[in-house]
Amino acid sequence: MALTTKGRATRQRIIEGAAAYLRSDEPVGVTLDDIRAITGTSKSQIFHYFPDGKEELFLAVARYEASRVLEDQQPHLGALTSWAAWDRWRESIVTRYRLQGRHCPLGTLMGEVGSTPGAREVITTLLGQWQNHVRKGIADMQESGLVRPALDPDRVAAAFIAGIQGGVLVLMSTGSTTHLEAALDTLIAHLRG
Repeated sequence: MALTTKGRATRQRIIEGAAAYLRSDEPVGVTLDDIRAITGTSKSQIFHYFPDGKEELFLAVARYEASRVLEDQQPHLGALTSWAAWDRWRESIVTRYRLQGRHCPLGTLMGEVGSTPGAREVITTLLGQWQNHVRKGIADMQESGLVRPALDPDRVAAAFIAGIQGGVLVLMSTGSTTHLEAALDTLIAHLRG
């Protein structure tokens, strides 16, 4: 569907409002009526911009939240060419999740849309892009002679993503970033070798 400039703005306002709501302390069993109320939109507007209803809206919000995960780590994630840059990236991740606390809007959304093809696509794309950034940083550090050439950048980048995601899951249960920080610190120390 081709949208006007105003239509794109309205659709984006709905997505951002729903995302903000999902980041709050409120979201348990979120309904379209909840989204309508917090975004000030009518039922017809919701279905105009999201004809397949809640699942389509939540996938759009999941895509938005996934892009925020990477944007929140910039410019550090895109410039992992020194140990200081790796430390800044580490701090940006810990800060983001410390502020987010136990609430993970992307996790909530994935719980809502389950294992649909759209949900899998959102997660696969996010994790792939994230891992590629980290892999590139490792490869760049190898080219500079700062990381051992024997390390496999793809495998170590995968370990970073798994460590971060594991740390976030523990954070969602405990409210503590201790495990997230331990995973990042251990992996960066492994890179420093």
